[in-house]
Amino acid sequence: MTDESAKDKIAGKAKEAMGKMTGNKRMESEGKADQAKGKAKGAMGDARESAEGVKDSLTRDDKD
Repeated sequence: MTDESAKDKIAGKAKEAMGKMTGNKRMESEGKADQAKGKAKGAMGDARESAEGVKDSLTRDDKD
């Protein structure tokens, strides 16, 4: 998980909570959307790391 994805998830959680406390449904929904955006960024980062690992394992020279 990247720092940015964690930041989005935390900010979204706070925004959702504030929306619930104030009865602001729009803010609550925006908070949920921000959390989803953070989860998506985290998943993309994880997929990128996995792909790089596969690439590294395929291109590694084991002839030593």
